[in-house]
Amino acid sequence: MSRTTTWNARELLRGAQQEANARLLRVMSEEEGMSTVEYAIGTIAAAAFGAVLYTVVTGESIPDALTGIIEKALNTSV
Repeated sequence: MSRTTTWNARELLRGAQQEANARLLRVMSEEEGMSTVEYAIGTIAAAAFGAVLYTVVTGESIPDALTGIIEKALNTSV
């Protein structure tokens, strides 16, 4: 092989390696789909919290406690 052929082969390999590194960096740094997953998890968490809150508020203990607080406040002498 001549020096020119060897030099061209090295340049081609170097260019290919740089391009491969650039592609790898782009793939590793892309975050497509991440926001969709985050929104889905947030929505599920909010729905679960809403279900728990609804269960607590519609249970018997909360209205009884609120009624007791209101009766106590209305029966307090000033």
